[in-house]
Amino acid sequence: MPDRRAVLALLLAVAASPALATAEHKYGKREYPIIQGGKAPNGKLSVAAHGEGDAGSENFRLSLMAEPAHRKLMTLPNVKDDNILDSAPDAFHAAWSADSRFVAVSFRSERHVVTLNIYDINGTRAKLLDGPDLFRDVTGRSVGRDHDLDVRSSVPDFTWAAPRRFHLTEYRVLVADDARLLDKLGPLARTLKYDGDGTMIEFSAVADGELLPDGRIRMGKPTPGKFVDSP
Repeated sequence: MPDRRAVLALLLAVAASPALATAEHKYGKREYPIIQGGKAPNGKLSVAAHGEGDAGSENFRLSLMAEPAHRKLMTLPNVKDDNILDSAPDAFHAAWSADSRFVAVSFRSERHVVTLNIYDINGTRAKLLDGPDLFRDVTGRSVGRDHDLDVRSSVPDFTWAAPRRFHLTEYRVLVADDARLLDKLGPLARTLKYDGDGTMIEFSAVADGELLPDGRIRMGKPTPGKFVDSP
């Protein structure tokens, strides 16, 4: 996965230009291009994109493909036309574990918000796992479900350390109605200058994680990450 600060800079640059607000692709009827990093290390699987309409966003899906025949095996859960911003295959990023058993897929769901899905690949089937959430681990709250948390940006950075072990950086900017949230976040967050109602919080945390045999994810204790203007 790309460096978190580089991704954030790209997101901000794209959002600032209406002409580049989305990355689109008009797909042929049988066109299933492989996304960035989408080919598995074993050469037998890949992740490919397909959509309809001039912008490629109608009925958009990502699919698990059998290689080298490039035959569709199944549609990946939680990637569809109502939760994507871009439709071009290069706007979707995959990171396979070395044994081709797991794949992490990231994509923009809003201009400044990147969604991270982790799939357990068992033969020809892909199961969506309950992904890590460092903010939830620290606060007991999930961003996007609590109406008093307004997400302005959210960029995860996921890298594999071993077939079942990974490193996660989680960066978020949000506006909270309750400034006391900062007490729970401690050194993982700081306030940003903001003229509106509420408190704008910059959250940055890193932790190591492990995928357990039963499909659950065990995360280590989050430690402070780097903020955007950190050296």
